[in-house]
Amino acid sequence: MGCTTILVGKKATYDGSTMIARNDDSGAGHFTAKKFAVVSPEQQPKTYHSVLSHVTIELPENPMRYTAMPNAVEGKGIWAASGVNEAHVAMTATETITSNPRVLGADPLVVYQPAADGKEEIAGGIGEEDLVCLVLPYIRSAREGVLRLGSLLEQYGTYEMNGIAFQDKDEIWWLETIGGHHWMARKVPDEAYVVMPNQLGIDKFDLEKALRDQEKYQCTCEEYADLEYMCSADLKEFISKNHLDLSMDGALNPRDAFGSHDDSDHVYNTPRAWYMLRTLNPKTKIWDGVNAECTPYSDDLPWCMIPEKKITVEDVKYVLSSHYQGTSYDPYASYGEKEQRGAFRSIGVNRTDFLSLIQMRPGMEKDCNILEWVAFASNAFNVLVPFYATIDTTPDYFSSTTREVSTDSFYWVSRMIGAMADASYKSSIFHIERYQERVMSKGHQLIGKYDALLEKESDAVKRMFLRHQANQEIADMVKKEASDTLDKVLYELSNQMKNAYSRSDA
Repeated sequence: MGCTTILVGKKATYDGSTMIARNDDSGAGHFTAKKFAVVSPEQQPKTYHSVLSHVTIELPENPMRYTAMPNAVEGKGIWAASGVNEAHVAMTATETITSNPRVLGADPLVVYQPAADGKEEIAGGIGEEDLVCLVLPYIRSAREGVLRLGSLLEQYGTYEMNGIAFQDKDEIWWLETIGGHHWMARKVPDEAYVVMPNQLGIDKFDLEKALRDQEKYQCTCEEYADLEYMCSADLKEFISKNHLDLSMDGALNPRDAFGSHDDSDHVYNTPRAWYMLRTLNPKTKIWDGVNAECTPYSDDLPWCMIPEKKITVEDVKYVLSSHYQGTSYDPYASYGEKEQRGAFRSIGVNRTDFLSLIQMRPGMEKDCNILEWVAFASNAFNVLVPFYATIDTTPDYFSSTTREVSTDSFYWVSRMIGAMADASYKSSIFHIERYQERVMSKGHQLIGKYDALLEKESDAVKRMFLRHQANQEIADMVKKEASDTLDKVLYELSNQMKNAYSRSDA
Protein backbone atom coordinates (compact mmCIF):
# COMPACT_ATOMS: atom_id res chain seq x y z
CA MET A 1 0.00 0.00 0.00
CA GLY A 2 1.08 3.56 -0.66
CA CYS A 3 1.66 4.90 2.86
CA THR A 4 3.83 7.64 4.39
CA THR A 5 5.58 7.36 7.77
CA ILE A 6 7.27 9.81 10.13
CA LEU A 7 9.11 8.82 13.31
CA VAL A 8 10.30 11.36 15.90
CA GLY A 9 12.84 10.65 18.66
CA LYS A 10 12.23 11.87 22.19
CA LYS A 11 14.80 14.69 22.09
CA ALA A 12 13.31 16.01 18.85
CA THR A 13 9.74 16.45 20.14
CA TYR A 14 8.28 19.44 21.95
CA ASP A 15 7.50 17.55 25.16
CA GLY A 16 10.03 14.71 25.22
CA SER A 17 7.59 12.17 23.77
CA THR A 18 8.46 9.50 21.30
CA MET A 19 6.11 9.77 18.33
CA ILE A 20 5.36 7.44 15.43
CA ALA A 21 2.79 8.26 12.76
CA ARG A 22 1.67 6.78 9.46
CA ASN A 23 -0.83 7.48 6.74
CA ASP A 24 -2.48 4.21 5.78
CA ASP A 25 -3.49 4.55 2.13
CA SER A 26 -5.66 2.18 0.14
CA GLY A 27 -4.27 0.64 -2.99
CA ALA A 28 -5.35 2.26 -6.24
CA GLY A 29 -8.92 1.55 -7.28
CA HIS A 30 -10.61 1.27 -3.89
CA PHE A 31 -10.95 2.69 -0.40
CA THR A 32 -10.79 0.50 2.70
CA ALA A 33 -13.18 1.41 5.50
CA LYS A 34 -11.41 1.45 8.90
CA LYS A 35 -12.38 1.65 12.55
CA PHE A 36 -10.64 2.38 15.86
CA ALA A 37 -10.96 -0.64 18.13
CA VAL A 38 -9.61 -2.49 21.17
CA VAL A 39 -8.71 -6.18 20.90
CA SER A 40 -9.06 -8.03 24.20
CA PRO A 41 -7.03 -11.17 25.02
CA GLU A 42 -10.21 -13.22 24.56
CA GLN A 43 -10.59 -11.92 21.00
CA GLN A 44 -7.02 -12.73 20.00
CA PRO A 45 -6.84 -16.05 18.09
CA LYS A 46 -4.74 -18.92 19.42
CA THR A 47 -4.07 -20.11 15.89
CA TYR A 48 -3.71 -17.45 13.22
CA HIS A 49 -4.88 -18.03 9.63
CA SER A 50 -3.94 -15.50 6.97
CA VAL A 51 -6.62 -14.78 4.37
CA LEU A 52 -4.20 -13.65 1.66
CA SER A 53 -1.32 -16.08 2.07
CA HIS A 54 -3.12 -19.00 3.77
CA VAL A 55 -0.26 -19.36 6.25
CA THR A 56 -1.18 -20.84 9.64
CA ILE A 57 0.76 -19.81 12.76
CA GLU A 58 0.39 -20.97 16.36
CA LEU A 59 0.47 -17.97 18.69
CA PRO A 60 1.90 -17.68 22.22
CA GLU A 61 -0.21 -17.95 25.33
CA ASN A 62 -1.36 -14.92 27.32
CA PRO A 63 -1.68 -12.18 24.69
CA MET A 64 -2.07 -8.62 25.91
CA ARG A 65 -4.88 -6.19 25.15
CA TYR A 66 -4.11 -3.75 22.33
CA THR A 67 -5.68 -1.00 20.28
CA ALA A 68 -5.95 -1.47 16.54
CA MET A 69 -7.19 0.11 13.30
CA PRO A 70 -8.64 -2.97 11.58
CA ASN A 71 -10.69 -3.23 8.42
CA ALA A 72 -14.32 -2.47 9.14
CA VAL A 73 -15.58 -4.92 6.54
CA GLU A 74 -14.77 -8.59 7.09
CA GLY A 75 -13.53 -10.95 4.44
CA LYS A 76 -10.01 -9.81 3.57
CA GLY A 77 -8.32 -10.31 6.93
CA ILE A 78 -7.77 -8.21 10.04
CA TRP A 79 -5.22 -5.61 8.85
CA ALA A 80 -4.83 -4.27 12.41
CA ALA A 81 -2.43 -1.65 11.06
CA SER A 82 -1.44 0.34 14.15
CA GLY A 83 -1.86 0.23 17.90
CA VAL A 84 -0.60 0.20 21.47
CA ASN A 85 -0.56 -2.79 23.84
CA GLU A 86 -1.06 -2.84 27.61
CA ALA A 87 2.72 -3.05 28.14
CA HIS A 88 2.87 0.44 26.56
CA VAL A 89 4.56 -0.66 23.36
CA ALA A 90 3.34 0.56 19.98
CA MET A 91 3.66 -0.65 16.43
CA THR A 92 2.66 0.58 12.98
CA ALA A 93 2.66 -1.78 10.01
CA THR A 94 3.35 -1.33 7.27
CA GLU A 95 5.13 1.05 4.97
CA THR A 96 5.38 -0.79 1.66
CA ILE A 97 8.93 -0.50 0.29
CA THR A 98 10.83 -1.69 -2.76
CA SER A 99 13.78 -3.94 -3.54
CA ASN A 100 15.84 -4.91 -6.56
CA PRO A 101 16.05 -8.07 -8.68
CA ARG A 102 19.43 -9.09 -7.23
CA VAL A 103 17.94 -9.33 -3.72
CA LEU A 104 14.69 -10.91 -4.85
CA GLY A 105 16.57 -13.44 -6.94
CA ALA A 106 18.81 -14.42 -4.04
CA ASP A 107 16.01 -14.61 -1.45
CA PRO A 108 12.67 -14.76 -3.29
CA LEU A 109 9.47 -13.53 -1.73
CA VAL A 110 7.31 -16.31 -0.28
CA VAL A 111 4.22 -16.06 -2.46
CA TYR A 112 1.03 -18.08 -2.00
CA GLN A 113 0.53 -20.73 -4.68
CA PRO A 114 -3.04 -22.04 -5.01
CA ALA A 115 -3.75 -25.68 -5.71
CA ALA A 116 -3.57 -26.42 -9.43
CA ASP A 117 -2.89 -29.29 -11.80
CA GLY A 118 -3.26 -31.85 -9.05
CA LYS A 119 -0.76 -30.11 -6.77
CA GLU A 120 -1.64 -28.98 -3.24
CA GLU A 121 -1.56 -25.29 -2.39
CA ILE A 122 1.61 -23.81 -0.94
CA ALA A 123 1.12 -21.20 1.76
CA GLY A 124 2.78 -17.84 1.38
CA GLY A 125 4.61 -15.83 4.00
CA ILE A 126 3.42 -13.07 6.31
CA GLY A 127 2.63 -9.50 5.31
CA GLU A 128 0.76 -6.33 6.13
CA GLU A 129 -2.48 -8.19 6.75
CA ASP A 130 -0.90 -10.14 9.59
CA LEU A 131 1.95 -8.34 11.31
CA VAL A 132 0.31 -6.31 14.08
CA CYS A 133 -1.86 -9.26 15.14
CA LEU A 134 1.16 -11.60 15.17
CA VAL A 135 3.51 -9.31 17.06
CA LEU A 136 1.96 -6.49 19.11
CA PRO A 137 0.06 -8.55 21.75
CA TYR A 138 3.28 -10.34 22.77
CA ILE A 139 6.03 -7.72 23.11
CA ARG A 140 7.16 -5.60 26.07
CA SER A 141 9.61 -3.25 24.39
CA ALA A 142 10.38 -1.85 20.96
CA ARG A 143 13.46 -4.07 20.81
CA GLU A 144 11.34 -7.14 21.54
CA GLY A 145 9.13 -6.15 18.64
CA VAL A 146 12.08 -6.17 16.28
CA LEU A 147 13.23 -9.56 17.51
CA ARG A 148 9.82 -11.22 17.38
CA LEU A 149 9.09 -9.95 13.88
CA GLY A 150 12.61 -10.83 12.74
CA SER A 151 12.15 -14.39 14.00
CA LEU A 152 8.79 -14.73 12.22
CA LEU A 153 10.29 -13.41 8.97
CA GLU A 154 13.12 -15.93 9.17
CA GLN A 155 10.72 -18.80 9.86
CA TYR A 156 7.78 -18.02 7.56
CA GLY A 157 9.15 -15.46 5.12
CA THR A 158 7.18 -12.58 3.61
CA TYR A 159 5.42 -12.06 0.29
CA GLU A 160 6.16 -8.32 0.16
CA MET A 161 8.78 -5.75 1.12
CA ASN A 162 7.80 -3.70 4.15
CA GLY A 163 9.01 -1.21 6.74
CA ILE A 164 7.65 -1.48 10.31
CA ALA A 165 8.05 0.84 13.31
CA PHE A 166 8.17 -0.18 16.98
CA GLN A 167 7.97 2.29 19.85
CA ASP A 168 8.21 2.50 23.60
CA LYS A 169 8.71 5.50 25.85
CA ASP A 170 12.47 5.48 25.32
CA GLU A 171 13.14 4.12 21.82
CA ILE A 172 11.83 3.89 18.29
CA TRP A 173 13.07 1.14 15.98
CA TRP A 174 12.56 0.88 12.23
CA LEU A 175 12.72 -2.58 10.63
CA GLU A 176 12.98 -3.16 6.88
CA THR A 177 12.55 -6.52 5.24
CA ILE A 178 15.17 -7.72 2.75
CA GLY A 179 13.92 -10.27 0.25
CA GLY A 180 11.81 -13.12 1.55
CA HIS A 181 13.52 -13.90 4.88
CA HIS A 182 16.13 -11.30 5.78
CA TRP A 183 15.80 -8.06 7.72
CA MET A 184 17.64 -5.16 9.29
CA ALA A 185 16.59 -2.61 11.91
CA ARG A 186 17.99 0.71 13.01
CA LYS A 187 17.17 2.76 16.08
CA VAL A 188 15.88 6.25 15.36
CA PRO A 189 18.36 8.67 16.98
CA ASP A 190 16.75 10.40 19.97
CA GLU A 191 17.48 13.86 18.56
CA ALA A 192 16.27 13.10 15.02
CA TYR A 193 13.21 12.35 12.93
CA VAL A 194 12.75 9.92 10.04
CA VAL A 195 10.56 10.21 6.94
CA MET A 196 9.57 7.20 4.83
CA PRO A 197 7.73 7.35 1.46
CA ASN A 198 7.35 3.76 0.11
CA GLN A 199 11.07 3.21 -0.49
CA LEU A 200 13.70 1.24 1.34
CA GLY A 201 14.97 4.08 3.46
CA ILE A 202 17.89 3.21 5.75
CA ASP A 203 20.93 4.88 4.19
CA LYS A 204 23.62 3.91 6.73
CA PHE A 205 24.03 0.63 8.55
CA ASP A 206 26.97 -0.59 10.63
CA LEU A 207 26.77 -4.28 9.81
CA GLU A 208 29.82 -5.24 11.86
CA LYS A 209 28.42 -3.53 14.95
CA ALA A 210 25.01 -5.12 14.41
CA LEU A 211 26.54 -8.59 14.30
CA ARG A 212 28.95 -7.89 17.15
CA ASP A 213 26.05 -6.80 19.36
CA GLN A 214 23.81 -9.82 18.71
CA GLU A 215 24.19 -11.13 22.26
CA LYS A 216 22.87 -7.78 23.51
CA TYR A 217 19.70 -7.73 21.37
CA GLN A 218 17.70 -9.05 24.35
CA CYS A 219 18.99 -6.36 26.70
CA THR A 220 16.78 -3.48 27.74
CA CYS A 221 17.86 0.04 26.89
CA GLU A 222 18.71 0.52 30.57
CA GLU A 223 21.04 -2.50 30.39
CA TYR A 224 22.53 -1.63 27.03
CA ALA A 225 21.77 1.85 25.77
CA ASP A 226 24.19 1.89 22.84
CA LEU A 227 22.39 -0.66 20.67
CA GLU A 228 21.76 1.04 17.31
CA TYR A 229 21.50 -1.76 14.76
CA MET A 230 20.00 -5.24 14.55
CA CYS A 231 19.77 -7.68 11.65
CA SER A 232 19.46 -11.26 10.48
CA ALA A 233 22.32 -13.38 11.84
CA ASP A 234 23.44 -14.38 8.33
CA LEU A 235 23.08 -10.98 6.68
CA LYS A 236 26.84 -10.55 6.15
CA GLU A 237 27.11 -13.89 4.37
CA PHE A 238 23.98 -13.14 2.35
CA ILE A 239 25.46 -9.84 1.13
CA SER A 240 28.84 -11.37 0.32
CA LYS A 241 27.54 -14.47 -1.45
CA ASN A 242 25.22 -12.45 -3.68
CA HIS A 243 27.53 -9.47 -4.28
CA LEU A 244 24.99 -6.97 -2.96
CA ASP A 245 27.35 -4.36 -1.50
CA LEU A 246 27.88 -1.76 -4.24
CA SER A 247 30.06 0.62 -2.22
CA MET A 248 33.51 1.60 -3.48
CA ASP A 249 34.84 2.31 0.01
CA GLY A 250 33.33 -0.61 1.96
CA ALA A 251 30.75 1.54 3.74
CA LEU A 252 27.48 -0.36 3.24
CA ASN A 253 24.64 1.73 1.86
CA PRO A 254 21.47 -0.38 2.30
CA ARG A 255 19.56 1.66 -0.27
CA ASP A 256 22.06 0.67 -2.95
CA ALA A 257 22.45 -2.90 -1.73
CA PHE A 258 18.83 -3.82 -1.03
CA GLY A 259 16.63 -1.05 -2.45
CA SER A 260 15.66 0.10 -5.90
CA HIS A 261 15.47 3.33 -7.82
CA ASP A 262 13.47 3.89 -10.98
CA ASP A 263 11.93 6.81 -12.79
CA SER A 264 8.54 6.37 -11.11
CA ASP A 265 10.15 7.03 -7.70
CA HIS A 266 10.69 10.64 -8.78
CA VAL A 267 6.95 11.09 -9.17
CA TYR A 268 5.57 8.81 -6.47
CA ASN A 269 8.11 8.55 -3.65
CA THR A 270 11.05 10.93 -3.35
CA PRO A 271 9.00 14.15 -3.67
CA ARG A 272 7.19 13.22 -0.48
CA ALA A 273 10.43 12.86 1.48
CA TRP A 274 11.74 16.06 -0.08
CA TYR A 275 8.70 18.06 1.02
CA MET A 276 8.68 16.73 4.58
CA LEU A 277 12.40 17.38 5.05
CA ARG A 278 12.05 20.79 3.41
CA THR A 279 9.24 21.70 5.82
CA LEU A 280 10.99 20.59 9.02
CA ASN A 281 14.49 21.76 8.00
CA PRO A 282 13.89 24.75 5.74
CA LYS A 283 17.27 26.40 6.41
CA THR A 284 19.49 23.32 6.70
CA LYS A 285 19.81 22.78 2.96
CA ILE A 286 18.90 24.54 -0.26
CA TRP A 287 15.74 22.79 -1.39
CA ASP A 288 14.64 24.91 -4.35
CA GLY A 289 16.03 26.65 -7.41
CA VAL A 290 18.97 26.09 -9.70
CA ASN A 291 21.38 25.81 -6.76
CA ALA A 292 19.30 23.27 -4.85
CA GLU A 293 21.23 20.67 -2.87
CA CYS A 294 18.16 18.41 -2.58
CA THR A 295 15.31 18.18 -5.05
CA PRO A 296 12.19 16.02 -5.56
CA TYR A 297 14.37 13.88 -7.83
CA SER A 298 17.22 13.27 -5.35
CA ASP A 299 17.90 9.62 -4.59
CA ASP A 300 20.15 10.45 -1.65
CA LEU A 301 17.77 12.36 0.63
CA PRO A 302 18.75 11.62 4.25
CA TRP A 303 16.86 8.92 6.13
CA CYS A 304 16.94 11.01 9.30
CA MET A 305 17.67 14.63 10.19
CA ILE A 306 17.90 16.73 13.33
CA PRO A 307 15.03 19.25 13.04
CA GLU A 308 15.64 22.97 13.24
CA LYS A 309 13.04 23.23 16.01
CA LYS A 310 11.28 20.69 18.14
CA ILE A 311 8.46 18.86 16.40
CA THR A 312 4.84 19.04 17.56
CA VAL A 313 1.76 16.93 16.89
CA GLU A 314 0.58 19.74 14.61
CA ASP A 315 3.81 19.53 12.61
CA VAL A 316 3.31 15.81 12.06
CA LYS A 317 -0.28 16.34 10.96
CA TYR A 318 0.78 19.12 8.58
CA VAL A 319 3.45 17.16 6.73
CA LEU A 320 1.26 14.06 6.51
CA SER A 321 -1.51 16.24 5.03
CA SER A 322 0.75 17.82 2.43
CA HIS A 323 -0.20 18.43 -1.16
CA TYR A 324 2.97 20.51 -1.72
CA GLN A 325 1.58 23.76 -0.37
CA GLY A 326 3.76 26.74 -1.21
CA THR A 327 5.21 25.10 -4.32
CA SER A 328 4.20 25.01 -7.95
CA TYR A 329 3.38 21.28 -7.51
CA ASP A 330 0.27 21.98 -5.41
CA PRO A 331 -2.76 20.62 -7.34
CA TYR A 332 -4.97 23.23 -5.63
CA ALA A 333 -2.69 26.18 -6.37
CA SER A 334 -3.77 29.24 -8.30
CA TYR A 335 -0.15 30.31 -8.76
CA GLY A 336 2.98 28.95 -10.44
CA GLU A 337 3.31 27.00 -13.65
CA LYS A 338 0.09 25.20 -14.54
CA GLU A 339 1.87 22.21 -16.08
CA GLN A 340 3.60 21.49 -12.74
CA ARG A 341 0.41 21.34 -10.66
CA GLY A 342 -0.24 17.81 -9.49
CA ALA A 343 3.02 16.57 -10.98
CA PHE A 344 3.81 14.55 -7.85
CA ARG A 345 1.82 12.16 -5.70
CA SER A 346 0.50 14.12 -2.71
CA ILE A 347 1.23 12.92 0.83
CA GLY A 348 -2.33 13.61 2.01
CA VAL A 349 -3.78 11.72 -0.93
CA ASN A 350 -7.49 11.09 -1.58
CA ARG A 351 -7.29 7.37 -0.76
CA THR A 352 -5.85 7.72 2.74
CA ASP A 353 -7.90 5.47 5.02
CA PHE A 354 -6.56 6.69 8.34
CA LEU A 355 -3.73 8.48 10.09
CA SER A 356 -2.53 7.17 13.44
CA LEU A 357 -0.07 9.14 15.58
CA ILE A 358 1.06 7.48 18.80
CA GLN A 359 2.52 9.85 21.38
CA MET A 360 4.23 8.42 24.48
CA ARG A 361 4.55 11.26 26.95
CA PRO A 362 7.28 11.27 29.65
CA GLY A 363 6.87 11.91 33.36
CA MET A 364 3.31 10.63 33.66
CA GLU A 365 1.56 7.61 35.14
CA LYS A 366 1.73 4.69 32.73
CA ASP A 367 -2.03 4.33 32.38
CA CYS A 368 -2.46 7.84 30.96
CA ASN A 369 0.86 8.74 29.32
CA ILE A 370 0.01 7.39 25.86
CA LEU A 371 -2.21 9.27 23.45
CA GLU A 372 -3.31 7.74 20.17
CA TRP A 373 -4.29 10.47 17.72
CA VAL A 374 -6.66 9.27 15.01
CA ALA A 375 -7.88 10.72 11.71
CA PHE A 376 -9.85 9.19 8.84
CA ALA A 377 -9.88 9.88 5.07
CA SER A 378 -7.88 12.51 3.19
CA ASN A 379 -5.66 14.42 5.59
CA ALA A 380 -5.95 17.68 3.67
CA PHE A 381 -9.56 17.91 4.88
CA ASN A 382 -9.75 15.85 8.08
CA VAL A 383 -8.99 16.39 11.77
CA LEU A 384 -6.63 14.61 14.15
CA VAL A 385 -8.30 13.48 17.38
CA PRO A 386 -6.53 12.46 20.64
CA PHE A 387 -7.57 9.50 22.77
CA TYR A 388 -6.12 7.87 25.87
CA ALA A 389 -4.77 4.52 24.66
CA THR A 390 -4.96 2.49 27.89
CA ILE A 391 -8.63 1.58 27.50
CA ASP A 392 -11.06 -1.33 27.16
CA THR A 393 -13.34 0.18 24.52
CA THR A 394 -13.43 3.00 22.00
CA PRO A 395 -16.30 5.45 21.34
CA ASP A 396 -18.97 4.21 18.92
CA TYR A 397 -18.50 7.16 16.58
CA PHE A 398 -14.98 5.87 15.86
CA SER A 399 -15.58 2.12 16.12
CA SER A 400 -18.95 1.60 14.41
CA THR A 401 -17.79 1.82 10.79
CA THR A 402 -19.71 -0.52 8.48
CA ARG A 403 -19.83 -1.14 4.75
CA GLU A 404 -22.82 1.21 4.47
CA VAL A 405 -22.18 4.95 4.30
CA SER A 406 -23.56 6.60 7.44
CA THR A 407 -23.30 9.93 9.23
CA ASP A 408 -23.17 7.93 12.48
CA SER A 409 -19.62 6.91 11.54
CA PHE A 410 -16.72 9.34 11.75
CA TYR A 411 -14.95 7.42 9.00
CA TRP A 412 -17.76 8.05 6.52
CA VAL A 413 -18.37 11.63 7.65
CA SER A 414 -14.67 12.33 7.06
CA ARG A 415 -14.90 10.78 3.60
CA MET A 416 -17.89 12.97 2.74
CA ILE A 417 -16.30 16.16 4.05
CA GLY A 418 -13.13 15.47 2.03
CA ALA A 419 -14.91 14.74 -1.24
CA MET A 420 -17.19 17.77 -0.96
CA ALA A 421 -14.49 20.17 0.18
CA ASP A 422 -12.17 19.06 -2.62
CA ALA A 423 -14.90 19.64 -5.22
CA SER A 424 -15.61 23.12 -3.81
CA TYR A 425 -12.09 23.88 -2.66
CA LYS A 426 -11.96 27.66 -2.98
CA SER A 427 -15.23 28.23 -1.14
CA SER A 428 -14.83 25.40 1.40
CA ILE A 429 -11.20 25.54 2.46
CA PHE A 430 -11.74 28.19 5.12
CA HIS A 431 -14.45 25.97 6.70
CA ILE A 432 -11.89 23.15 6.77
CA GLU A 433 -9.20 25.34 8.32
CA ARG A 434 -11.56 26.45 11.09
CA TYR A 435 -12.73 22.87 11.64
CA GLN A 436 -9.15 21.64 11.99
CA GLU A 437 -8.17 24.41 14.39
CA ARG A 438 -11.27 23.98 16.58
CA VAL A 439 -10.91 20.22 16.93
CA MET A 440 -7.18 20.34 17.58
CA SER A 441 -7.57 23.13 20.16
CA LYS A 442 -10.48 21.45 21.95
CA GLY A 443 -8.66 18.13 21.83
CA HIS A 444 -5.64 19.59 23.62
CA GLN A 445 -7.98 21.34 26.07
CA LEU A 446 -9.88 18.17 26.98
CA ILE A 447 -6.72 16.10 27.35
CA GLY A 448 -5.34 18.82 29.67
CA LYS A 449 -8.57 18.76 31.69
CA TYR A 450 -8.48 14.99 32.18
CA ASP A 451 -4.72 14.87 32.76
CA ALA A 452 -5.36 17.13 35.75
CA LEU A 453 -8.22 14.95 37.02
CA LEU A 454 -6.15 11.79 36.61
CA GLU A 455 -3.26 13.34 38.50
CA LYS A 456 -5.54 13.69 41.56
CA GLU A 457 -7.10 10.22 41.35
CA SER A 458 -5.28 7.15 42.73
CA ASP A 459 -7.97 4.47 42.45
CA ALA A 460 -7.31 2.27 39.39
CA VAL A 461 -11.00 1.63 38.61
CA LYS A 462 -11.86 5.32 38.80
CA ARG A 463 -8.83 6.18 36.65
CA MET A 464 -10.03 3.79 33.95
CA PHE A 465 -13.49 5.40 34.16
CA LEU A 466 -11.93 8.85 33.70
CA ARG A 467 -10.00 7.77 30.61
CA HIS A 468 -13.15 6.36 29.02
CA GLN A 469 -15.10 9.46 30.01
CA ALA A 470 -12.43 11.65 28.43
CA ASN A 471 -12.47 9.67 25.20
CA GLN A 472 -16.26 9.84 25.00
CA GLU A 473 -16.33 13.59 25.64
CA ILE A 474 -13.72 14.07 22.91
CA ALA A 475 -15.71 11.90 20.49
CA ASP A 476 -18.90 13.85 21.24
CA MET A 477 -17.07 17.10 20.59
CA VAL A 478 -15.72 15.81 17.29
CA LYS A 479 -19.13 14.55 16.18
CA LYS A 480 -20.65 17.99 16.73
CA GLU A 481 -17.83 19.79 14.89
CA ALA A 482 -17.82 17.29 12.02
CA SER A 483 -21.59 17.54 11.57
CA ASP A 484 -21.38 21.32 11.46
CA THR A 485 -18.54 21.23 8.91
CA LEU A 486 -20.35 18.67 6.76
CA ASP A 487 -23.35 21.00 6.65
CA LYS A 488 -21.18 23.92 5.55
CA VAL A 489 -19.24 22.13 2.78
CA LEU A 490 -22.44 20.51 1.50
CA TYR A 491 -23.94 23.97 1.15
CA GLU A 492 -20.86 25.30 -0.67
CA LEU A 493 -20.81 22.38 -3.09
CA SER A 494 -24.58 22.61 -3.68
CA ASN A 495 -24.11 26.19 -4.84
CA GLN A 496 -21.86 24.88 -7.61
CA MET A 497 -24.47 22.59 -9.12
CA LYS A 498 -25.03 22.97 -12.85
CA ASN A 499 -28.64 23.96 -12.28
CA ALA A 500 -27.81 26.67 -9.77
CA TYR A 501 -29.73 29.91 -10.23
CA SER A 502 -29.34 33.13 -8.28
CA ARG A 503 -32.87 34.55 -8.52
CA SER A 504 -35.26 33.50 -5.76
CA ASP A 505 -38.98 33.82 -5.26
CA ALA A 506 -38.63 36.60 -2.71
